[in-house]
Amino acid sequence: MTRTVNTLFWTLVSILALRLGLSALLPMADTTEPRYAEIARVMATSGDWITPWFDAGVPFWGKPPFSFWCQALSFKLFGFNEFAARLPSWLANVGIVYLVYATRVALHPEKASDSAQRAGLWAALIYATMALGFVSAGTVMTDSFLALGTTMILTGLIVRLQGGSERWAWLFFLGLVIGLLAKGPVAVVLTGAPVFFWALLSRQWQRLWQCLPWVRGTLAMLVLVLPWYILAELKTPGFLDYFIVGEHIKRFLVSNWQGDLYGDAHDFPRGTIWLYLVLASFPWGLIALGGWIKKQWRRNGDQNQWLTRTRGVTGLVIGAALTPALFFTLAGNILWTYVLPGLPFLAVLVSNLLPREPARTGRNLVVASILAAPVLCAGATLWLSLHPDDLKTEKAMIERSRARSDLANHPLVYLDKPPFSARFYGEGEVQSIPSETLNEKLASGTLERPMLLAVPKNDRTLRQKLDARAEQIDHNRRYILFRIPVNSKSTVTTQSSKGADNA
Repeated sequence: MTRTVNTLFWTLVSILALRLGLSALLPMADTTEPRYAEIARVMATSGDWITPWFDAGVPFWGKPPFSFWCQALSFKLFGFNEFAARLPSWLANVGIVYLVYATRVALHPEKASDSAQRAGLWAALIYATMALGFVSAGTVMTDSFLALGTTMILTGLIVRLQGGSERWAWLFFLGLVIGLLAKGPVAVVLTGAPVFFWALLSRQWQRLWQCLPWVRGTLAMLVLVLPWYILAELKTPGFLDYFIVGEHIKRFLVSNWQGDLYGDAHDFPRGTIWLYLVLASFPWGLIALGGWIKKQWRRNGDQNQWLTRTRGVTGLVIGAALTPALFFTLAGNILWTYVLPGLPFLAVLVSNLLPREPARTGRNLVVASILAAPVLCAGATLWLSLHPDDLKTEKAMIERSRARSDLANHPLVYLDKPPFSARFYGEGEVQSIPSETLNEKLASGTLERPMLLAVPKNDRTLRQKLDARAEQIDHNRRYILFRIPVNSKSTVTTQSSKGADNA
């Protein structure tokens, strides 16, 4: 291993280790992370490995269970904490990093050479230090597992096309299993589109057919995937209609789709996904664009370059990198994480644009690019870990209330509906009370036991009346915590639950 290869390897290891360490520092803030973590926690405690549950009696039809399976297993091994919740995403990211390395090495003309290893490590390092690549490596979400599945699919095919062994062919179908169980049919779309158009433009249908065991692989994939889909529909009828039609068609074609059972619809201007691609790939996406323009300028507009590249597999890599952005170009209901499956292959392309021996100015730019996302994220994480009340999280307030012995017999109750961070950090013990029920109990003096009541700060009417009859013991960014004794009889009137939900 040469000095350059050794330096790149340990730099990559350091970046991954830094991300793993940061995963344990930051509390989970509403809504995405604690929502998925709470669903996984319920799965781990209930033993129901078929249906993810959004709330008591409410199944979560929005995503298949692969990410929840991984997180629930992690909880069983390491307990209910941030590190355990985020570890599966980090492991998925490590898998993606390796696949990026393998893809770049397979595309190198001398696969066993030192230069091939150097190119592969550069590609892996570029992906690991892209803004979204670094952030997603320590975030509780399903997109990391979708990206793992799609990267396995396309890397398996690319390496196989470049002469790799048959085990890479089976990686293709294993990736389909993970993609379909992590996010659903979108995994087939995001990988099938670049493969189809590459084969169409390059006229390599026969080569595509011969390099993969299509019949055996498809049958094995169906055997592993279909049982869960069937069991999920049998257990909670209506799942397939909501998940297939609603989540995969209406979500992207219907602006402000009102059928979303678990979140709020978005309506961004069409084409916003390309801005997300620039942000998600920061800073490497901009470097890639500049490098590509520079190369095209030096080639004096040679129009045959594109056709030459698509005769091999470079066209497939380009398609894999851009398909997510192309697919969501006309969609308004989008998130920046939707471009994540394309970033591994964008990293492969960017690594090809870097000069082998950059000038001093170029080296400084490369070092700054490597450090940009990790340093920014590490700084933000450290600052927020020291100021947790600036986050929309209930962790600190719950821990403070549990630490007081005089509050041991006081249930923690949230007005109307507790946020997911309260449910997760309360480990299922946090309760809720409707506004109308609270009003009746306080007016009639029928509270069965003293309680700790978390009231949204924007519910000023209830806060003012409780100030005269209850003890204010804590607060955070969104809530004020009151201690209400049993004999607190009043004629409290509360705002609607809508006001509380908007906290």
